[in-house]
Amino acid sequence: MSVIRAVPYSLFTLASLFSLQALADDVQVAVAANFTAPLNAIAAAFEKDTGHHVVASPGATGQLYAQIQNGAPYEVFLSADDTTPARLESEGATAKGSRFTYAIGTLALWSPKAGYVDATGEVLKANAYQHLAIANPKAAPYGLAATQVLAQLKLTEATRDKIVEGQNITQAFQFVQTGNAELGFVALSQVYKDGKITSGSAWVVPQSLYEPIRQDAVVLAKGEHNATAKAFVDYLQGPKAAQIITSYGYALDAKSD
Repeated sequence: MSVIRAVPYSLFTLASLFSLQALADDVQVAVAANFTAPLNAIAAAFEKDTGHHVVASPGATGQLYAQIQNGAPYEVFLSADDTTPARLESEGATAKGSRFTYAIGTLALWSPKAGYVDATGEVLKANAYQHLAIANPKAAPYGLAATQVLAQLKLTEATRDKIVEGQNITQAFQFVQTGNAELGFVALSQVYKDGKITSGSAWVVPQSLYEPIRQDAVVLAKGEHNATAKAFVDYLQGPKAAQIITSYGYALDAKSD
């Protein structure tokens, strides 16, 4: 069975990635950590339907932006926000007219313990926990959204000494999953599939408590002349990808429904 070929990315592998040359039927995709699981599924379907391969590098949006600026060989960027792709567009680092919203993210407060997180998030106000995991708000839009929720609930000061920051949303999730934090703000897609929470307990945070997490995709300058990059972003906007995206708890842009 064909699956996505994920390439871990760090400063230590920068040199090797610079030298990596995409094959004619490959597309190098930088993907926000929250969208890793849906991209796995989309990439498998894309490969089955087209024979093309997705080579993915997941990470925090801010870190991926820095890597793109430093010449990383990405051809498509799936961001966790809409401002970073717009910034790259303004800097002339993208294929003209290629930016679009591929998903709208949802924040969840989650614990692996059944019944620990109530359906309205009152567990936050009860303040009976020692650690609350969030993604780095300076690098990860889901982390920023978490701080907005705490501010709206007037819990910023009460939770300040309890917060443990993950480098990205994947690490924040791992902190909770491994018990290093009793609960944490994660992407709903990490704990949701086909209409239900897959494990533990969760509060799906109302959209009114944080700014919309519009996740934009863009073809980068390095992918402008790669037909596989174009085929992939077309597929990402198609019905099969849409079905996968919504199955993980994301909403679609109204213009894309």
